[in-house]
Amino acid sequence: MVTAFIALQTGAYAADSVGPKLTARLKELLTKEMQQVGEATSDLALAISAGDHASVMRLGVAVRDSFILKKSLTAQDEEDLMSAIPPEFVALDRRFHGMAGKLADAAGMKDSELQGFYYSKMLEACVSCAQFAMDRFPGFGGGHAGEHNH
Repeated sequence: MVTAFIALQTGAYAADSVGPKLTARLKELLTKEMQQVGEATSDLALAISAGDHASVMRLGVAVRDSFILKKSLTAQDEEDLMSAIPPEFVALDRRFHGMAGKLADAAGMKDSELQGFYYSKMLEACVSCAQFAMDRFPGFGGGHAGEHNH
């Protein structure tokens, strides 16, 4: 998720990118949310590798619930957003936040292996968003999002 919205703030857009379709207000809200999610995701890697289950749980919950956008949207903002983003993007976003919740649950069980699994699934959802900013992240080209190219 972070990758798609970094493109929003830098102004680099692919032909199918959602960035040009968003209002300035939506770009600002999304950028704030993605910055917070990006910081938490980085902190999660450190906490998981240190076996800091309490921090993993706290950060996982924070990412799961990081809906600055949802909390700040007016009815017009919501209408503008839904007309700008494709259903696939919404599904990826839901998957990402769902994985963060499962990561928090794994931390509550002090299951480090499961934490690593859900963290990797979160990153997978992030990488899948690159399809919405291919010109910004050309390294993800050559295949379709979610398709394994080993």
